Amino acid sequence: MIPKKIIFLVFFYAALCLGQSTTSIEVFHGKEKKDIPVYNRQGTLYIPVTQLADLLGVPYNLLQGEEMVRIHFPQDDLIVTSKNPYMVIISKERKQDVIQLPTSTYLINNKVYIPLKYSLKTLEKILGTKIEFIEPGMLKIEEVKKDESVLKVNKKFNITLLTIDQKANGTLIRIKSNKKIPSYTSTCKEGVLTIKLRNVSLDPDEIKSTGGKGVIREIRSRNAGKDAELEIFVTKDYTASEVLNIDNSNDLMITIHNKIFSIKENKNKDKWDFDVIVIDAGHGGKDAGAIGINGVREKDVNLGVALKLGKLLEKNMKDVKVVYTRSNDTFIELYKRGKIANENGGKLFISIHCNSTPKKPTDASGFEVYLLRPGRTKEAIQIAARENGVIQYEDNPKRYQRLTDENFILVSMAHSSYMKYSEKFSDFLNKEFSNGLDESSRGIKQAGFYVLVGASMPSVLIETGFLSNPGDAAFLKSDKGQSRIAESVLKAIQNYREYYQQFIQTE
Repeated sequence: MIPKKIIFLVFFYAALCLGQSTTSIEVFHGKEKKDIPVYNRQGTLYIPVTQLADLLGVPYNLLQGEEMVRIHFPQDDLIVTSKNPYMVIISKERKQDVIQLPTSTYLINNKVYIPLKYSLKTLEKILGTKIEFIEPGMLKIEEVKKDESVLKVNKKFNITLLTIDQKANGTLIRIKSNKKIPSYTSTCKEGVLTIKLRNVSLDPDEIKSTGGKGVIREIRSRNAGKDAELEIFVTKDYTASEVLNIDNSNDLMITIHNKIFSIKENKNKDKWDFDVIVIDAGHGGKDAGAIGINGVREKDVNLGVALKLGKLLEKNMKDVKVVYTRSNDTFIELYKRGKIANENGGKLFISIHCNSTPKKPTDASGFEVYLLRPGRTKEAIQIAARENGVIQYEDNPKRYQRLTDENFILVSMAHSSYMKYSEKFSDFLNKEFSNGLDESSRGIKQAGFYVLVGASMPSVLIETGFLSNPGDAAFLKSDKGQSRIAESVLKAIQNYREYYQQFIQTE
């Protein structure tokens, strides 16, 4: 049983200065005294989560070797994974809450280390306590006060709850309703984001917030006839917002993104040089992908286009390094593709695929460009499900926790700093494909692709055509067709690079 009140007295054996790697701290927990190692990276302290669990007297399991830890707190479980910026709280009812950290965890001497400062709020939540620094080297844990970010509403109104949750890349507002909100609109003008909710009511005296939550300065509300209206006053750091339904429920999630992709704030501008492009040929090896009506395999088309694009880049953009997630008929797990991109310092991630339909042949034809966001159409969701189906071939499919719409909102917030550039590249792709190919454009869409989740850079997924369509399949199988697709992608990259470098210069 974890005590209601705990005091940690922390004394450092060595001075913690920038650049120092590891040291240890002396922790007093009640009458118990324990040494815990600390990893110091650029002034941020990391502690081993298993030793913290031992200190609190709660059990845990090691998963995936020792790279994942599941801690069994009295009320909820906490899952922490090494080299990952997300922690997951799982309630007894199996509901998940994904917590995004502004920095990843570390694996040191086979122990998962979490960033102490950024993990305090999560520990507060799961312990039901308040944690605060009361003086240098001392942490105090006490009973948590009422969460002022939760606005409770009179149940005679449709809107029953509004919560505000600050994340590293923006703010989440969740609206709970006791009836389905049939439709909504969203506009932003002169620092005010206005959300209109059709055919529902709220209590204006309760739905309001002042004092600010991240990018939010104030929230006001009112009823306008049969509709409810929220006015969200935002700071100058506001960049974009989205309103989405959550998992077929009555709930809505409003994501408000802030500015974190800033060249000005980073003294090392070389970090932003457009010098690495990562080309991802979808599927491969034991995973053939879709099979065309002419017998062509998706994995072969994807690789053919990828290799042709790589050669064109090496010839026409010699100062740019080309990285392939696979350059032959090899099976590469989805999570490793993003890891390859990140480890090579990619500035653009392009995943190449082919589309198909269950019924063959089909009249459906044309190319599509996808961004990482929750799918808004049944078709987009089906395509994402098919492309994500590759995990059935992986050794450990359980590594992919079910990414619900809500979780994908969290993931897309992590990508929000790159979304503007992903969208711009998508525009260039759509234009070049439309001009250079006989295929018709099916537009720029969004869906929840696992392969795009791990790439921390502007990224897109291309469906080059339908293997279930006779015309598309013949074009995609041919060397000429694959070359024309690669040439169109090259032109889009060249246009995007010019735009990107202009942006760098103006920062």
